[in-house]
Amino acid sequence: MKKIKILFFALLVMSQLSFSQKKKIAVVTFYANKMISFEDLGIGVDILLGDVLKLRDDPNFNLNPILNQYHQNFFNNYSKELPFDLLPESEVLNNTAYQAFLPKYNLPNYMANNYLTIDKYKYIYEGIGGKVNEEGIAKIFADKADGVMFINIDFAFEKGFGVGSTSTVKVRTTTRMALYNKTGEKVFAFSESERSKKTSVMISGIPIMSPEKILPMCESALTELMGDLGKRIAKIVKKTEMKL
Repeated sequence: MKKIKILFFALLVMSQLSFSQKKKIAVVTFYANKMISFEDLGIGVDILLGDVLKLRDDPNFNLNPILNQYHQNFFNNYSKELPFDLLPESEVLNNTAYQAFLPKYNLPNYMANNYLTIDKYKYIYEGIGGKVNEEGIAKIFADKADGVMFINIDFAFEKGFGVGSTSTVKVRTTTRMALYNKTGEKVFAFSESERSKKTSVMISGIPIMSPEKILPMCESALTELMGDLGKRIAKIVKKTEMKL
């Protein structure tokens, strides 16, 4: 009888330990889209695309500082709201299979021009049509993590106020976070966004497209987004661990 009690107690302890251990997740991409969307302005591609591309390629339109800030906030603060642990970035970025991974839709020139990544992170597309990437990258970390996470931010112009030929414009920033389990099945995907407090001017519906005008609005929008993002994340992913 005593042996049975001891065995039962041992099994109970092991069970509690197994439940207390958090799942592990590998963040596999972290990037910003340098192409600012202008759909909300109602202006044709033939009118504004050239200016957007010129802004994208302007070295003074440097999104690195704000992307780095978002990255630091995510790992140092927001990650504490997640119901799982994150693999150390060094284990992800220095993984030889990760380094050798060639994502589908891997168009080097297009990616280099449009997407700004943190450190050694790869640009890896997920979402509609991205199943090959989701399953492929999840397989690489299946023996180390219970899932993989994709994180990105992008920016878009948004109409402000005004009359006649002069009006204002703001920038909205959106972050998308998507989590897939170790077989590449989606656990969740959500987007959160906020618009800038800072504004700029539009003449005849066209923004003044200079880094000096646009970059502060991007910074302002991201600052607004990061304000209570930790609380939003905690609420959204509350039941995530049960799905991994």
